[in-house]
Amino acid sequence: MNDRSTLRFLAAPVDAAADGATVQAGSVLEWIDKAGYACAVGWSRSACVTAYVGNVHFTRPIAVGDLVEAEARVIHTGRSSIHVLVTVASADARDRRFARATHCILVFVAVDENGRPHEVPKWAPRSGEDLELSIGAESRIAARSRIHAAMREQVYSEDGSGPRVLLRFLASPSVANFGGNAHGGTVMRWIDEAARTCAIGWSKRASVAVYSGGIHFYKPIHIGDIVEVEARLIHTSARSMHFAIHVRSGDPRGEPLALTTQCMSIFVAPDAGGRAAPVPALLLETAEDLRLDAHARQLTEMRAALTAMPISDGEVGTSVG
Repeated sequence: MNDRSTLRFLAAPVDAAADGATVQAGSVLEWIDKAGYACAVGWSRSACVTAYVGNVHFTRPIAVGDLVEAEARVIHTGRSSIHVLVTVASADARDRRFARATHCILVFVAVDENGRPHEVPKWAPRSGEDLELSIGAESRIAARSRIHAAMREQVYSEDGSGPRVLLRFLASPSVANFGGNAHGGTVMRWIDEAARTCAIGWSKRASVAVYSGGIHFYKPIHIGDIVEVEARLIHTSARSMHFAIHVRSGDPRGEPLALTTQCMSIFVAPDAGGRAAPVPALLLETAEDLRLDAHARQLTEMRAALTAMPISDGEVGTSVG
């Protein structure tokens, strides 16, 4: 059955974070999307678009020069949707003992040549592990809808006083996917870049993502579109910064920009020892500040209530090739 796919490659210097030694979260998000896409296309035998990317916890760094494996497997299907679990592991290329760095669930929608969703072959578990993962995927559908509804109902206006960063540029042909639109993984890299820029500005230190999730894709970004990526700080704890990110795009000839993607990301500012350093507290000055701060806390509680997927951490084996 063509329900699995593995990408293997070296983490390159172009993937590096500001420290030059480890890989930035945006590159990992791109790898996750590409591995998931390959798997979804293999199962559906058609083009697919990314609809959702779940909770991505960056639990260990990947070094530039590491050998990386991004493994994707189908764990559930709907009428036109394909739920794919992606795990990313890395190893020193000399010993090839892989350890997991992160995992997440992505949802793809199979589309025809006109971009309309179409039915996909039904996937069924073939082992006890498959069954556990399928149950885990199904159990998240309702919870994901509640989290999504909580995110969509929020209003972000000029009444908020939290710091924000706005990146604005044209979607170039170099980011096109096979359908001629901006690749979902590239959009996730833009999201990481905007949030990281805001995090550095607030903490005054190099900052890294430890979580990115609730990434919902609403409409494609066409090549040549004006793209705006806005990251806004809405909550701080003693050592973390929570950002709401919205991506909008539209025809540069004057069409109003439409929301294409939104998500939440959490960043920390590591100290010299690699531990999360204290960050300045965000002052809640307006009613909107208070509402968005409460929203960030609510999302943290909703995510914490999710049942963990049955995936073990740590070393995952020794490569033979």
